[in-house]
Amino acid sequence: MPGAYDHRMTTAPLLPLNDGTDLPAIALGTYRLNGPDGVSAMTSAIRQGYRLLDTAFSYENEGAVGRAVRDSGISRDELVLTSKVPGRHQEYEATVRTVHEGLYRAGLDRWDLYLVHWPNPGRGLYVECFQALVDLQKDGLIRTVGVSNFLPEHLEAVAEATGVMPAVNQIELHPYFPQTDALEAHARLGVVTEAWSPIGRANACLNEAPVQAAAAAHGVTPVQVVLRWHTQRGVVPLPRSSNPGRQHENLDVFGFTLSDDEVAAITALGRPDGRLKGQDPAVYEEM
Repeated sequence: MPGAYDHRMTTAPLLPLNDGTDLPAIALGTYRLNGPDGVSAMTSAIRQGYRLLDTAFSYENEGAVGRAVRDSGISRDELVLTSKVPGRHQEYEATVRTVHEGLYRAGLDRWDLYLVHWPNPGRGLYVECFQALVDLQKDGLIRTVGVSNFLPEHLEAVAEATGVMPAVNQIELHPYFPQTDALEAHARLGVVTEAWSPIGRANACLNEAPVQAAAAAHGVTPVQVVLRWHTQRGVVPLPRSSNPGRQHENLDVFGFTLSDDEVAAITALGRPDGRLKGQDPAVYEEM
């Protein structure tokens, strides 16, 4: 049965980052995984082999992430834990306090990856926010610094101001919004791409003919096809699930390879209005 849950632990390959560290090729998104149920879901994922977990200060579950790490029985040093600073805390000192507060909540002594959640260009603070992360990296509180929802011009602005190119940019990316231009820019700049909403909310793309055909051809599920499409494009997808069987299925996508034609056909599903909620980083303000 495609995607059957067999309880065997799977681990993802590692991708090299521009700062000399590595990033697992797939992550567990933790948005809305809160409280005891969230801890249980994250603990399950870690025990199955997830080594990259993605949270944010605004998700209000950094404490749950820390508890799941402790409950999992997996060494802290095997895990890559990510959080993000919200737009309302982008002033330099506010960013520093936010990073510390998140560590207090989670009961951790460092973040492995920390991101500016949105550029909020109208406020004009994303450069000083990123500078704060760079300084906290020097202090050992952050291993790797990155950003989220940045356009190429935002990446170049922070690199010019701080001398540090973000190692990661986490952006909206799914078959209806394949972000080909962004991927090309990231490759040129040496930035690894992460994908939020990698399947697209409501999962409508799973019913598209190229996805269904690839699933049938490889004996896997449509979700696995889309996640494999991401990884073959060099993208780190962040699927979220609290179901152990679904978690295993989402992680178990490295045992088959889509053809170039299959990848191209899925990419061709992109739409001019492909953003899920019209959140254009050139103008969108997240607080």
